[in-house]
Amino acid sequence: MTIHPEIAKVLGTLPAPDGSPLDPQAMRAGEAAQVQPAEKRLPLHAVVDATARTPAGDVPVRIYTPTDADTFGLLVYFHGGAFFLGSLDTHDHVARALAKETGCKVISVGYRLAPEAAFPAGLEDCYGVVRWAAVNGGTLGWDGQNLAIAGDSSGGNFVAAVAAKAHDDGFTGITHQVLYYPSLDLDFDADRYPSMRENAEGYGLETAGLKPFNAFYLDSGADPADPLVSPIKRQDLTGLPPALIITAEHDPLRDEGELYGRRLEEAGVPATVSRYAGANHGFVQNFSWIPEYYRAFEQTAEFLASAAKAAK
Repeated sequence: MTIHPEIAKVLGTLPAPDGSPLDPQAMRAGEAAQVQPAEKRLPLHAVVDATARTPAGDVPVRIYTPTDADTFGLLVYFHGGAFFLGSLDTHDHVARALAKETGCKVISVGYRLAPEAAFPAGLEDCYGVVRWAAVNGGTLGWDGQNLAIAGDSSGGNFVAAVAAKAHDDGFTGITHQVLYYPSLDLDFDADRYPSMRENAEGYGLETAGLKPFNAFYLDSGADPADPLVSPIKRQDLTGLPPALIITAEHDPLRDEGELYGRRLEEAGVPATVSRYAGANHGFVQNFSWIPEYYRAFEQTAEFLASAAKAAK
């Protein structure tokens, strides 16, 4: 179907790319200016900023407790932003919705960003917080069952990479991986996937913009041939956690996310791939106020519940 009319209205207000160099500081300031004031955010039982002490160092986290229950499943969330944008604040509404719909205690990770922090700093922060959550489960009120990881866009990249690192380290605590329109192949050959051509222009994220937007990460030492940088390049996907992969119809990155799902299935890993019609890249963050796209959070809750039930 065509792009959703509400998304089309917003896209129509965006200036055309002019090829100017990207300014991380200015872009971060622009994002911060769009953050809703606290009084307008979805209320939860508790939202607390904390510090996770990990082998990679102290990592800021924000912990979302949905209700006053005694125990919870845990969901560790990695925000998107092409590895150089995004923050605990810019994706606060995503974490709140995840907590509300899943009933999990959500731990959002304020990982270090490129270009100031070289690869693999952000990835190590994300992995370290997952291990920290498992070790500190008693303090966090973990029920000892679900320990899911979720992320959007570049955060979805970190989800796949963290799942792989955990497997290779023999850490079996991660029970689910949830990826929203993930960026899994940082070799941005426009002919690699049909969606790179089909959705090249006019949908917010443009194929020509992928290289400059990800250059801060790649120039910091992230090699696109490394499976921890481009998780789609990992040869053996056996033994990874069950996956929910949500893609957007009008997204240049659509096909790599869907390929990851097929490859997981071929490796014997349960994988659900769900393409959202009329949506563009970033819709979980930017357009979840549209009911059919808020559905992504509800689908995440259903996946966590059904996968946990199947594991029993």
